[in-house]
Amino acid sequence: MSGHSKWATIKRKKGATDAARGRVFTKLIREITTAARMGGGDVDGNPRLRKAVADAKAQQMPADTIKRALQRGTGDEEGVQYTEVLYEGTGPSGTLFLVEGMTDNRNRTVAELRKIFERRNGVLGTTGTAGWAFDHLGVIVLDKAGLSEDKLMEAAVEAGAEDYRDEGEAWVVYTPPDQLYDVSGGLEKAGLTLQESKLAYVPKVKKPVTENDAENCMNLVDSLDEHDDVQNVYADFDISDEELARITGE
Repeated sequence: MSGHSKWATIKRKKGATDAARGRVFTKLIREITTAARMGGGDVDGNPRLRKAVADAKAQQMPADTIKRALQRGTGDEEGVQYTEVLYEGTGPSGTLFLVEGMTDNRNRTVAELRKIFERRNGVLGTTGTAGWAFDHLGVIVLDKAGLSEDKLMEAAVEAGAEDYRDEGEAWVVYTPPDQLYDVSGGLEKAGLTLQESKLAYVPKVKKPVTENDAENCMNLVDSLDEHDDVQNVYADFDISDEELARITGE
């Protein structure tokens, strides 16, 4: 999509009317478990786990649920072990997709995602199909209200950020993947309030899509995102504000 804030707005509206709370919890539980398994159960010493727990609390996940997910990751409680996966595919008009997931059965997940791509005029590809078109970066989102560009730039440079962009309703700061948590901490120390901080795949070039292709691209993202094994979906298509208003009826 063309800009973080536009996509975030769509997701917020969808979440308000979608019976998706269970899926959100499933994704967060898997992230907590995997983060604890890979980096240990100390929230203070494991930035990925600290963020996963914070995200879960923001979604009002019960403390006992968070604790059990963490304990499954550290091995203190039995549970399914998940493997992180990254799938690549193509969509309408040559658009490219990256799908991050966690699964306990690779064969099942591949088969199900392949069907989703096919139903939406896409193709699940192999390694190298789409990854070349994205940069793996740390992405930090800040509300523009009350935050001037000069203040942001000063704080971002001081914190070690790589770049920042104006995305309409928000400022988006970019960092190398291994510096995300340090830069996030630096911005917070500067008194800035972060809306979101995560690792993400950012398209190098965005492809404009319209009419049926635009609708199919959005439907493909939604269908992939609704799959329990999918954590994040990234795509390189761009939909204009006018086209988006036509599709959403707003």
